[in-house]
Order: sequence, then structure tokens, then C-alpha cells
Amino acid sequence: MTDPNAIQPSELDQLPDRDPEETAEWQASLDAVAKAAGPHRAAYLMRRTLERAEGNGIALPKLLETDYVNTIPTAAEPSVPGDEEMERRITAWNRWNAAAMVSRGSKHGVGGHIATFASAAWLYETGFNHFFKGKEADGSGDQLYIQGHASPGIYARAFLDGRLTEQHLDNFRQEAGGNGLPSYPHPRRLPWLWEFPTVSMGLGPLSAIYQARFNRYLTARGIKDVSDSHVWAFLGDGEMDEPESTAALALASREGLDNLTFVINCNLQRLDGPVRANFKIVQELEAQFRGAGWNVVKSLWGSAWDELFQLDTTGALVRRLREVPDAQVQTYQTRNAAYIREDFFGKDPALVEMAKLLSDDKILECFHLSRGGHESRKVYAAYKAAVEHKGGPTVILAQTVKGFTLGEGFASKNANHQMKKLSVDEFKQMRDLLELPISDAQFVDGQVPYGHPGADSPEVRYLQERRAALGGPAPARRTHALAPLPAPAEKAFASFDKGSGTQNVATTMAFVRLIKDLVRDKESGKRWVPIVPDEARTFGMESLFPSLGIYSPKGQTYEPVDRDQLMYYKEAKNGQILNEGITEAGSMADFIAASTAYATHGEAMIPFYIFYSMFGWQRTADQMWQLGDQLGRGFLVGATAGRTTLTGEGLQHADGHSPVIAATNPAALTYDPAFAYEVAAIVKDGLRRMYGEAAPGEDQNVFYYLTVYNEPKPQPAKPSGVDEGIVKGLYRFNTAESAGLSPVANAPRIQLLGSGTAIHWALAAQKLLAEEWGVAADVWSATSWTELRRDALEADDALLRGEERVPYVRQALHGAEGPVLAVSDYMRQVPDQIAQWVEQDYSSLGADGFGLSDTREAARRHFGIDAESIVVAALAQLARRGEVKATAVKEARERYGL
Repeated sequence: MTDPNAIQPSELDQLPDRDPEETAEWQASLDAVAKAAGPHRAAYLMRRTLERAEGNGIALPKLLETDYVNTIPTAAEPSVPGDEEMERRITAWNRWNAAAMVSRGSKHGVGGHIATFASAAWLYETGFNHFFKGKEADGSGDQLYIQGHASPGIYARAFLDGRLTEQHLDNFRQEAGGNGLPSYPHPRRLPWLWEFPTVSMGLGPLSAIYQARFNRYLTARGIKDVSDSHVWAFLGDGEMDEPESTAALALASREGLDNLTFVINCNLQRLDGPVRANFKIVQELEAQFRGAGWNVVKSLWGSAWDELFQLDTTGALVRRLREVPDAQVQTYQTRNAAYIREDFFGKDPALVEMAKLLSDDKILECFHLSRGGHESRKVYAAYKAAVEHKGGPTVILAQTVKGFTLGEGFASKNANHQMKKLSVDEFKQMRDLLELPISDAQFVDGQVPYGHPGADSPEVRYLQERRAALGGPAPARRTHALAPLPAPAEKAFASFDKGSGTQNVATTMAFVRLIKDLVRDKESGKRWVPIVPDEARTFGMESLFPSLGIYSPKGQTYEPVDRDQLMYYKEAKNGQILNEGITEAGSMADFIAASTAYATHGEAMIPFYIFYSMFGWQRTADQMWQLGDQLGRGFLVGATAGRTTLTGEGLQHADGHSPVIAATNPAALTYDPAFAYEVAAIVKDGLRRMYGEAAPGEDQNVFYYLTVYNEPKPQPAKPSGVDEGIVKGLYRFNTAESAGLSPVANAPRIQLLGSGTAIHWALAAQKLLAEEWGVAADVWSATSWTELRRDALEADDALLRGEERVPYVRQALHGAEGPVLAVSDYMRQVPDQIAQWVEQDYSSLGADGFGLSDTREAARRHFGIDAESIVVAALAQLARRGEVKATAVKEARERYGL
């Protein structure tokens, strides 16, 4: 692995030595000190010398930075295999069609981004022609995280390749008709092309790191050898400001992920202006990545600069490049040679003399056009260095010009990210610059034409031959015809049917026990991927440590402090558990990689990620959308759930709203089970739907969110005939009569609906209502308010189509006497999701507002959701209907001290 503290390569290494004898004397002096006084004294003297140099204004590269030059000298660049001229023509067609597609779409007002791909075209083209492995070769191919705003260029290449038509391009950002192209990489919208959604800024780089790590995990565990797969993440320099972009750099270095390359397109611009106006983003990123242990390759300057560097015998040019801020570099892009002579070269006498040797055309070529990211030779050298580097990940910092080849109206202009089209005259200038055979007559009614050299043209044949040699088209997503996973043995689920008797068991513990049984299954057990953000002991999962092991590429190089205990902390190279430390974002990235392995690698994996429910959807909901977009499958488990079951931790741990956020995600099936047998039934059905034999019309590309609680309660036996209701979201748990309560004849009746831990308060209220107020209450378990609502919405849609369909919630409650009172440990918005489809009078109770620290009982009284509060609310409903005396409500409040 690269040592980030080592002296890094410098442009000084490339300068001619004017006095080799003097250099040798300095080196001999250092050798003498080391020999006489030891290496520590020599190091001390070197450090003091460097301090003196800085104090005297002698510019030296910092330990974590190199000079503002290419890492690979021109003389060390490898030759590019293949036909560079042919690749130039292919790139020209792609540039043209990308710009044409967005410009044509602008007449419909759908917008698009032109400038990003214009700057990055060679970064992609070089990879497609020489590096990116496709899905049709052995293994899984490479994984490509495409920069979202560059998608028009990827579509343009697919058009040239024959995978898209002109009609497709004309439907860019127009998907409602079913034949359009999504704006950005969206697997759910274009699942045969895109593998990874990347436009929620910062999530692409984070996911790429964990995907590379998960590839190693699969190989180490013997699931599939994907050691030949390489992960490429294409990013913008502005995107690197997102905290997620750099959150896991140390993980990639620590685990030696040399199967990972970041390519950061440093066009120095973000949406509003320069990324670092007064500073240098390339140098900042280099220090950040090198400090995290990454191999850094800079490709900044094109071949036109070679002559200038040869003239720089004093290092004045390198010093000047180091000190000019990025915003001024952008200004040079738009100014004439006279301005550049005065402002850039005029600052140093040595540079003034150098400029006298340069023509105006040469200066403009260097400062307007020649960047390392715009030349295949420079990009190829950087990519080759990346894939050949061993022991750690590589980041390539490629400098480009945003809006390159789009004309003076685009290049480096602050507003170019919002500029959506070129005029006809600008397109004609672009055509001439790119040397494309498109005639003026092809511009019909002022509309720019698409360009294509022909399906049997040398360009298309070359493109397809290169992709065939690399394993087929890219990017591409493959949906493998996987056999359904065998269902686990029934006893793993049935063991919860008899209940826990007098033993108190929290549903968190029930879930963990279920998982312990499922991972032992001979057929599917190895495919479970337990993911924990450093909270396994909180959830009672430490017993899995010695049996499954915690994945570590180094295994266990130490003797654990608890080695003499039964449940000791065991790390292993083939460990099954991913214990990520305190990072919910990293754990979610793990989950996404595992949940989509069925497509990425043709291997169905069953991830479950268990976390404090408060720190799931609230903290990483953006990644849950990414998960849904990427068609992921698996189980998210919000543990210690609810607003009042973990009250000692206080406000920031009191989850009263995660089901509300989860309900907004169409791919999330959200359940709030009350009992252990419900947990088992939901997991069993989830395994069937996502990994087994899904029913006709069921979408397998969903994921489950289960809330489980840390409050120990007696777990009842499973009533008969409730499985359908558990999965659909509602069933009657008992009636007053079946509960052994005997209210008076013709007693007022009410239906109590509870979810999760609230079912226990409803059961206590049922008893109080019968024994103290003569009211009969039936108790229902609402396992999923969200699924009930979705079913009802589908029924409404069917009705608009002329189809008769009754929502399940209405079917289930049909004929139930009296009003309905719903209660949960979440804000009232959660149970109120079903209100409009309930025929009976409906009201709800919930834990609205901020959480607080206190006992569970006190917190529930505070929110008005304990058993006594339910009784008062029930009496109030019945009083409004005239079924109990109005005075009963006041009497109950006083009796219970409310």
C-alpha cells in the first residue's frame, strides 16, 4: 500500500540537474550525518532544513501534495493500443449526439445538462475502449458508477452502438409514455442499461467503496469469485463537498481495495461558479485522498504543455501553476493571449523570458484547450497506472474544461451548468471543430440533426469490436434467471406459534432468535448478510460473533480480550457479519450492495440491517430511495423502535415517525409487528416474495422495513387463520368474549386497533373497559398501516377504471360494531393513513411531538397513549354517539388522574 507519509513525486524530479556535483555533495553530507549520528539525527536535520526553507519562502511540495503537474511524466506514458484517430471520431459523434439530444429536448421544456459530458467525454471513451469489462465475459464484469449529469453522453454512445434509436433520444426526460429515457442513471426506469443510481450527490462514491468491499466479501466467503471485477466511480469535483463522498475513504484504504478507482472530473466548476475560487481543488483533493492512504494520480495538462515544461529549467512555471487560484485558471480560459502574457507570465522574470519564446497560438492552445482529461494518451496512462496499482485504491484527478468543444459561449462560463442548448450557428461551429460530415441542409426548420456514421461504418465496427473484446456492452445491467431459493425449514417459523408462556420476550429478541435459526439453514443460510452499525450487543446479537464471525480481510491478528468466553469477539477472513462501526450511511451502502447482488453478480443474497429505528429513515432516507431505485431486496429492521420504549435515551433516540418516512418510499413494505409470531410470518412471506416463488403480479423488487421493540412482554400463541391478515396489515386478535371478559348484555362496543408495542396498552384498556365501565372492546393487530393504505389506494384506482374492488381494511372491519379507535407508539399520522377507508367512526391516539427521558409509563401518560388514556378516549367516542353517559368521560379522567 502507498505510504501517504513518504516523499511524493514532484515536478522537481523532472527538472534537468544543472549541477550534479553539488547535488552529490548534499547527498554525501546527509549520508555522513546518518552514519555518524544515526538516522534520527539525520531526519531531525532534514526537518529543520525544510522549516528554514518554508520560512525563507522557498516553495516546496507538502508531504501530502505534489506539484500542480501530471503524476506520470510524458516520457513515461505508455502508448495507447488501438486506433487513436478512430476513437477520436467516435468521441466526436458522441459529443454531437449528447448535445443534440439535450438541445432538442429543450423545446419541450425538459432540460438536461450538456457541459458535464463535454468535459468528461475522453474519461469515458478511454474506459469503454480499453478498460471497462462487460457482463458477457467470465465473472461479473466491472461496476460503473456514471456521473449523473454525464448521462446524455452514455445514451449517445448506446445510440452509436445500436442499443438506442433516435426515438429513444427524442424521448430523453419524457418517460410518461413508457418509451422515454430517464434523466439520470435510474435502474428502476431503465433496468437493462443502468446498474447504479448516482445523481443523489455523494451517494455514488460512498456506494462504490462499499460495492468494492462487498465484492471482496463475496469472494472471501466462497459465494462467487469476483476478484477480476473492478469498480469505477466517476465523480465531479464539486460533488466531493458532500460529506458522504469522502466518508469512507479510510475504509477503502484500510482494507486495501485495489479493485476500486475513483475518477474525479476536475473541471473546477460547480453549479454556480468555481469549486474553489480562491484555492485549488485538485491540491485539496490530493491531500485528502493521500492522507487517507489512497494512491493519487493527477492528469492535469495535455501534450501542448510539454514544450513549456521543457523550457522551465528554474521551476518558475511550476511555482506559478501552484499559486494561481482555480477561478483565475477559469478566467484564462476566456481571455486572449495578451491578457495571459501579462497576468500569468508577467509575475516572474523567468516566465517573462519564457513567454517570449511562445506564440500567441501556443499560449491559447495551452490555456484554452490542452488539459490532461481531454487526451486519450494522458487518460490511458492514468487508468493503466490505476489498475496496475496493488495494495490500495486509486483516485485519478483529471483536469478538464467544462463545456469543452461546445464553443466560447459555454467553455468555463459560470452559468454553463444551467445552459441547456446551443444555437444552430453554435452547432455548426461545433460540427466544424469536430470535423463531422453533417451538412447545413440537414438542419431542417432550425432543428439540429442527430448524427450516425452508419451501422456498418468503421467507427461502429471498431466500437463493437472493442466492447466484444472486453466482454460486451457497457454499462449494462443483467437480470439473471435465478432459481428461487429453497424456503427455510418450517420449524424456524413455527417455533414462535406457541408463544412464550410466562416468559417476557421483546420482539427484538424474537427477531434475533429467528435469524439465528435461519442462518443455520443448509440451503440458504450462507446467503444471509447480517449488517450491524456497532450495536450488535444492544440487540442481543453477540452470540452470532463466534458462530458466524465478523468479516475482516485480515482475519484476526490479535487475541481478543474475551477469548475465554463463550461469545467472544471473533473476526475472520470469511466472516459473515458486517459490523461497520458507527456509520449508518456505511451500513446502508453495505445493504444496497448485498441487496442487489442478484443482478450485479447473479447471486441472491439476503441482507438484514438492524439499527436504532431513529437513526435509519431519519438519517439515511436518501439511501433508502437509492435502494429502491437500484431494485434492492432485503430486510431493514428498526430496533428499539417507538417513541416511548427507549425513553431513558431521550429525545434524539425517540422514534415517533420512521413509519411516516418509510411510507413515502414505494419500494418499502413497512410493518410494525406486535408479537413474535407476526415477526416470523412477515419474514417468511418476505423470503417467499423476494427470493422464492412470488405470486403473479407481485413485484419482487421490494424491501421490508420491520420495527421491533426492546420492551419484554409475554408473547401470546398464534391464533388460527391470521396469516393473511398479518401480511395484509390487519386482523382481529381477540374479542372481549374470547378474552374471557363478560360485559353486560347489549354493552356498548368499540374496536381497538393497535400496532407494535401499543397492542399491549390496548389489551390492558380492553380489560379496564369491560371491568370498570361495562364496555366490550375487540382488539385488532394492525401490522401495517402503510400496506392497508396502499391496498386501499389501489382499490380506488381500480374503481376509476370501472372495476369493483373493496379495500382490504374495509373488508376486515366489515360488520364490526361500534366506533374504531386506533393507537400506536408513533405520531397519529401513522394510524391515520387508513382513516378515509374505515366506514365506522374513526379516531386515533399517537405520540406526537418531541420525545423525552422518563420511564415508559410516565412517557405514555405524557403522550396520552397508555391504557388509561385509551379508556378515556374510547369513552369519549362512545359518549359522542350517546352510548355511554357524558359524565363517564369526566369520571374516568379523574379516576385515572389524567
